[in-house]
Amino acid sequence: MLKKGKIIEIKIEKIVNGGEGLGYYNDFAIFVPMSVPGDTLKIKIISVKKTYARGLIEEIISAGEERVEDITKISFEDFQGCDFGMLKYEAQLKYKKAMVEDVMKKIGKLDILVKDVIGSEDPYHYRNKIIEPFSKYKGEIITGFFKRKSHDVFQVEENILNSRLGNEIIRELKKILNREKVPVYDEKEHSGILRHIMVRTNSKGEAMVVLIINATKVEKRYKDILMELKNKITSIKSIYVSLNNKRTNFALGEKNIFIWGEKNLKEEISGINFNISPRSFFQINLTQTKKLYKIAIDYFFNIENKYIVDAYSGTGTIAMILSKKAKKVYAIELVEAATLDGIKTAQENRIKNIEFINGSVENKIMELLNSKKRIDSVIFDPPRKGVEEKSLIKIAKNGIKEIVYISCNPSTFARDAEILSRLGYKIDEVQPVDMFPGTSHIEVVGRFYK
Repeated sequence: MLKKGKIIEIKIEKIVNGGEGLGYYNDFAIFVPMSVPGDTLKIKIISVKKTYARGLIEEIISAGEERVEDITKISFEDFQGCDFGMLKYEAQLKYKKAMVEDVMKKIGKLDILVKDVIGSEDPYHYRNKIIEPFSKYKGEIITGFFKRKSHDVFQVEENILNSRLGNEIIRELKKILNREKVPVYDEKEHSGILRHIMVRTNSKGEAMVVLIINATKVEKRYKDILMELKNKITSIKSIYVSLNNKRTNFALGEKNIFIWGEKNLKEEISGINFNISPRSFFQINLTQTKKLYKIAIDYFFNIENKYIVDAYSGTGTIAMILSKKAKKVYAIELVEAATLDGIKTAQENRIKNIEFINGSVENKIMELLNSKKRIDSVIFDPPRKGVEEKSLIKIAKNGIKEIVYISCNPSTFARDAEILSRLGYKIDEVQPVDMFPGTSHIEVVGRFYK
């Protein structure tokens, strides 16, 4: 009988959707994070359910061929929270494609072509935005990652996914904070100051620093610390302090106080300069984003004559790239700060054929369709929960013949693909793009048409 705490030996047979390895013990399914097909492992059972159990690696007896060379690394923490870090990069791409194929069949009920994943030239240091929590360890102020299923922070020598400039800034800031002995926030007591550090970087090697503190105002002391930091690292072009005195898991506070430099960081895609503020949504892997957006825009048929709705438009990145070819774009976004960033960017780049609409996609798309304005196509790039069914039904009823759909969650993409196929839409292929090397996440894009 399997019990929690029992040590067993197991061979991993495959990787399942979500990124965990699956093996069997006396025909009973056991899921093992950070495992690779072909691994023979000694594992410790951490939970037992009716039809399956879950275990953590204690020791690698023999490694599967697709495992990275260093077999002393066995845990989530060893790989800095990268749940695919144990796989060689080619194998990561192979299993991501398999996961997309799996959800398209099982959830989407569609047997269509899933193309090979478009991989990254450099699977490291690709993140242009990082938020790390502060903690105290052996009397020292540290930042890092939360351990799996906990709020305990562990620190790493070099964050392998964060930009090198981002790492340098965080390292330097910690030296100053330790010297100044600034108190770290304690979420149980709701006391202390330092909550998180956020660093955004761009392709020009410039940075925005946002220090997130448990306070209602910015004392001179924290301004002085940040001024010292920017004098040491001249690549810093923008500084904010975010005030967050609530008991919450959200990192950024509601008030982001501009301290010094430029109010926005600029980033260029397709010859358009985008404004990025602390709250802006902007894709975190710029190189792969450019590939993803090019594929999405190339999917539009006869784009030059079209009126297109960009739903969940964020700062209007896709809308503005579309505007170079399309007749008109309606950009719908819920977050007001992102809409305002978009308006500013459009004005600076002299883009006149975009109309920015602030509000929920579910409501605003209904209003647009009811207004009898001409709409030929829709592009979706929703959050992980996907698109509401009523929006898809409304679009179908209004006779819109073309939908391009970008998704960061293949499961909800497959669910929505099944709904759209019931509404009379076809899809020929799905193109996965690896936006997040080292993790089990994968972005997909496809074109639905009537």
